[in-house]
Amino acid sequence: MGRIEKMAEKVRQLMDKQESIRNIGIVAHIDHGKTTMTDNLIAGAGLMSEDLAGKELVMDSYELEAERGITIMAANISMVYNHENKEYLINLIDTPGHVDFGGEVTRAMRAVDGVVVVVCAVEGVMPQTETVLKQALKEKVKPILYINKVDRLINELKVDEKQMQERFIKIINRVNELIGRYAHPEFKEKWKVKVSDGSVVFGSAYNNWAISVPLMQKTGIGFKQIYEYSKNEQQKELAKKIPGYLSVVDAIIKHLPNPKEAQRYRIPHIWKGDANSDIGKDMIECNADGKTVIMITSIDVDPHAGEIATGRVYSGKVKKGDKLYLINSGRENTVQQVAIYMNTGRVQMEEIPAGNIAAISGLRDAYAGETAAVEKIEPFESIKHYSEPVMTKSIEAKNPKDLPRLIEVLRQVAKEDPTVKVEINEETGEHLVSGMGELHLEIVEHIIQHDKGVEITTSRPIVLYRETVTKPGKMVEGKSPNKHNKFYLTAEPMPENIYKAIIEGEIPEGKPKNPKELAQKLREYGIDKEEAKKVWDIYNHNMFIDVTKGVQYLNETKELIIQAFEEAMREGPLAQEKCTKVIIKLHDAKLHEDAVHRGPSQVIPAVKRAILAAMLYADAQLMEPKQKLFINVPQEYMNAVTKQIQGMRGQILNMEQDEDHLTIVSKVPVSKTFGFAAEIRSATQGRAMWSTEYAGYELLPRELQEETIKQIRERKGLGKRKTAEGFLE
Repeated sequence: MGRIEKMAEKVRQLMDKQESIRNIGIVAHIDHGKTTMTDNLIAGAGLMSEDLAGKELVMDSYELEAERGITIMAANISMVYNHENKEYLINLIDTPGHVDFGGEVTRAMRAVDGVVVVVCAVEGVMPQTETVLKQALKEKVKPILYINKVDRLINELKVDEKQMQERFIKIINRVNELIGRYAHPEFKEKWKVKVSDGSVVFGSAYNNWAISVPLMQKTGIGFKQIYEYSKNEQQKELAKKIPGYLSVVDAIIKHLPNPKEAQRYRIPHIWKGDANSDIGKDMIECNADGKTVIMITSIDVDPHAGEIATGRVYSGKVKKGDKLYLINSGRENTVQQVAIYMNTGRVQMEEIPAGNIAAISGLRDAYAGETAAVEKIEPFESIKHYSEPVMTKSIEAKNPKDLPRLIEVLRQVAKEDPTVKVEINEETGEHLVSGMGELHLEIVEHIIQHDKGVEITTSRPIVLYRETVTKPGKMVEGKSPNKHNKFYLTAEPMPENIYKAIIEGEIPEGKPKNPKELAQKLREYGIDKEEAKKVWDIYNHNMFIDVTKGVQYLNETKELIIQAFEEAMREGPLAQEKCTKVIIKLHDAKLHEDAVHRGPSQVIPAVKRAILAAMLYADAQLMEPKQKLFINVPQEYMNAVTKQIQGMRGQILNMEQDEDHLTIVSKVPVSKTFGFAAEIRSATQGRAMWSTEYAGYELLPRELQEETIKQIRERKGLGKRKTAEGFLE
């Protein structure tokens, strides 16, 4: 029996012992050493040679990950450890650190109960560290801290022992400040990490050693010895005395919850169904003998086995032959096979009980974020990713005969990565693929060409703008083509606090499932009591409110009016870009008594055109996507960097000095970031370290509005812009 078979057998024996299971993620800013640290854990479980740990990057199995040295997909593995004479099963997900792949992190957080936050001792807490920690805490996922690259701190920055410890304290305080800020009230203090109890680990994943206070007490090795060994380049000796995985496994087992503990507080947070129903109780108790409920967190395509859905089993068991109902898709699929993840492959199992992460084949209608259950239930809260696509590329098949295959591949890519938005135009053969940034789109291209084998041509990246309104506009009358139906509408800007609450998932998108609950929430955000009760739809961060009184036949046309509203919000009046932050109000309507005369072909154009005209009367303007830019440089390059930022229409938000280095935080338009990497390298002679973070949409300066609208319309072949009256003719 080989290593993997032996490990799979141990996993099989521990799967139903919930107290001995930990479902964890590894999260970090890019290049802080997550995957390297994961290798230490894999070696500690006996699944790879200790000499290769840190160099092999087992979890970066996708060829492009090895080539670029970054993690792109979240990868899973199940491992067993003997800790203090007891065996534990750790189901681990290694996630990407690059901002463009944040969607993978968001989805992974739904499957795990705890995270190891990896922070580089040299760089400290970085923007993406804050983002992933915030995401974990939002999902009620408990963190522990691993301070990595301690050897670099000593040998490259040449700090002394006192400075090393000061650096550690600074990182720990910053992480605890973020936990205090983003954790739910009951965990703000409880979840803060402490050096004394071992929830903080210090190490060098590349050199396979790590230490925590409990291990210091056992081994007699303290900060003084670590400093001496590292300074004298005795990393191998350290790795023998304090192997890289020991302190981490100790911290995971002692400080991160088992599924039974975690589901008691996580289920009421991520599932809004009846907690007192049988299925609600089964999930809260993580009952393996209860009814099966699974949350699908990702979809991958195996060239041999087809689509593989990865999901957390919250209650019951999943096995071959089970019929599972996919709640959002409204379809029933049959499970063909269940497996666990091992290194870069999967090992089949008879069944997988509650509290584990499963690889399931046969759920062909599932997608990331789907709820699969043995009966129809309230689905899980949708997985909300904090940022949205800001860049798009036009993609066409090189060979016309590949067009049907390209359409199929694009749909597949969007299913595997829900942060990729695909618009398919079968008439023109031109398809738009939108993503989080240049790198994200490059990876999507690589997948289409190399993994799926379709030759394509692509345009240069295009920035995605949004259309909004900036003041309340006058009432507009929209008439149906047959002149028998009239609609009276206005447009106005959405208040900032409501817009923010929708983006953060506090106010749900869609047609209200629970109008009373929504009305209560909207009143808390300052919306008028009567209007709050009559919200018909929240779509793409826009809202439709019915403020009419006693209009005959309105209920019968409600769905058509909502359809018209959504169509208008998909293509605004300025340049047919998506709309955002708009409130449309319906004040009155006159409808023909005969339903034949108020069908879709009459109602939809009347309402849609009136909405677009109302937006123009409300001073419609373009919004552009912005990114926060964090640049760390030696002090002598400050002028070169600030000049660079100002040349990008950037705004400097903050400057922090740390010894002879500066961190400059600025906000810049995404449209100005193309080719930025080469420019900043040249301006700082390659001495700058930089990263970005999504910063939302802001109004494009007024002097750039007309020219940008004109360029977008030309690119789309839209011809001359319509006036408000033009939409109403």
